Amino acid sequence: MQFGLFGSAEAGGDRGQGFHNYIDYNIEAEALGYHSSFLVEHHFSGWSQVSATLQLLNWVAARTTKLRVGSAVMVLPWHNPVLLAEQTATLDVLSGGRLDLGVGKGYRYTEFKGFGIPIEEADARFEEALTILVKSWSTADRFSYHGRFWSYDDIIVEPAPLQKPHPPLWMGAASESSIQRVAERSGNLLLDQYSSAGEHAARIALFRAEVERRGRLFDPMTVAVARDLYVAMNAVEKEEALGRYRAGQQRTLAVSRDPNRVGGSHILRYDGSDTEESMLYGTPDQVAGKLDMLRRAGIRYVLLNIGGSSRDSLRAFAREIMPAFATD
Repeated sequence: MQFGLFGSAEAGGDRGQGFHNYIDYNIEAEALGYHSSFLVEHHFSGWSQVSATLQLLNWVAARTTKLRVGSAVMVLPWHNPVLLAEQTATLDVLSGGRLDLGVGKGYRYTEFKGFGIPIEEADARFEEALTILVKSWSTADRFSYHGRFWSYDDIIVEPAPLQKPHPPLWMGAASESSIQRVAERSGNLLLDQYSSAGEHAARIALFRAEVERRGRLFDPMTVAVARDLYVAMNAVEKEEALGRYRAGQQRTLAVSRDPNRVGGSHILRYDGSDTEESMLYGTPDQVAGKLDMLRRAGIRYVLLNIGGSSRDSLRAFAREIMPAFATD
C-alpha cells in the first residue's frame, strides 16, 4: 500500500504562519515516506482556508523532491479553464512532473453565492471547463473554441505540461454512472472518506471492469480512498480528537447548506450521522485493524486527512503503522 496526505491549510496569523507550517509539514512527510500530498480549494469561509491552492502547491513542490503534489479538488466552475491549464502546466514543469490534478464541481453554497455563479450550472460548467482544459494541454497548435460559458479565438496555450498526455486527472465519484464517466475520461478515481470498505470494494470492482472494458490495464494506484486519521495514545485522547473533528464537520456543513432549496450538497447526507466507523481514529493497533479491512477490500492507495495536521500522528503513523503495509 501507499499513503498520501489529504487536507487543508489555514493562513494563521498576520504573516501566514499557517501556510509556512503546512510547507514544513509536507517536507517532513516526504522524509517519512509519504507518497503524495493533496490540498483542497475553498473560498469565503471566514476561517482563512487556503484559496490559492496552486500557489501553495508550488511552494511545496519547490521545497521537496519526490513528493507528488495534488489538488483535491480544483473546482472547475469557478476557473477560466485556459488560465488554469497554463497554471497547472507550469506547476507540472517546475515540479519535474509531480502534479496530480484533482478536479470537481464544488458543493458549498456560500462559495457559489460569493462568485455569483448559480449552483444549478455546476454540472454544465464542469463539463465544458474539463473539455477545454484537456484540449489546452493536448493541442500544440493554435485553436479556437466557442461554448456556452467560454469563448476563445486563435489561442495557443503555453507551456505544455511535462507529463504526457497531461497530468493525471483525479475525479470523485460514487454512483455507477459517475464511476463510468471517470473511466470514459481515462481519469483516476477519488473515493470519499465516509463510505465503508465494502462499499468501496464494489466501486473499485466496477471501475476496474469499466477500465478493462475499454481495453486498458487497471492499475490499483489509479484509485485513492480518503480517510480521516488521528493516532491516539489512549481512549481519552481519541475522544478529544473526535470532539474537535465533529465541531469542524458542523462548520463545514453550515457553509454547504442552500437556504433556498431542499437537498443540495452530497456532504449534507452525513449531517447527524456518526462517521466514526470509517475513520482511522484510535491507537496504533486500532488504526492498523481498520487499515487491514481496507487492504482486504482491494484498496492500495490511501489519502490521510490527519486531524489538526498533527505532527505526532504524522510521525506515529509513518513509524508504527506504515511499515506493516508499505510492502504489500
